[in-house]
Amino acid sequence: MRRAVFPGSFDPITLGHLDIIKRSILLFDEIVIGVGTNSEKKYMFPLEKRMAFIKETFCNIGSISVEQYVGLTIDFCKKIDADFIIRGLRNPADFEFEKSIAHTNRKLSGIETVFLITTAETSYICSSIVREIILNKGDYSELVPSGVRI
Repeated sequence: MRRAVFPGSFDPITLGHLDIIKRSILLFDEIVIGVGTNSEKKYMFPLEKRMAFIKETFCNIGSISVEQYVGLTIDFCKKIDADFIIRGLRNPADFEFEKSIAHTNRKLSGIETVFLITTAETSYICSSIVREIILNKGDYSELVPSGVRI
């Protein structure tokens, strides 16, 4: 069985995340969306709310599950027997940043990272922009799955 982890903070999940996850379903038997926590990071939404947004979004897809984790992604992958990490790339800067992490993860654990390029329609979307729109009472509905409602 090919199990992959799609890690992130998902604060909140966006249509860009949704695109990468839906396209990953074709490549893997099971995808675990790993909602990471970082004690030094300030989140807009509490962990429970972020996980609820994701669960609502994928409630009808049995090959996708959602789990919380703390610490290194590769340790989480080992814990759940995942051999792959999925990462979405929006631009060359994302690639340069993610490439170093992927090389390190493979060196330390043998876990492969699979990169998927975002679609042109979602390449501009990121959670920080969505948070800014929400904070300023703007219409964020075109940027997030329907399960994300504040």
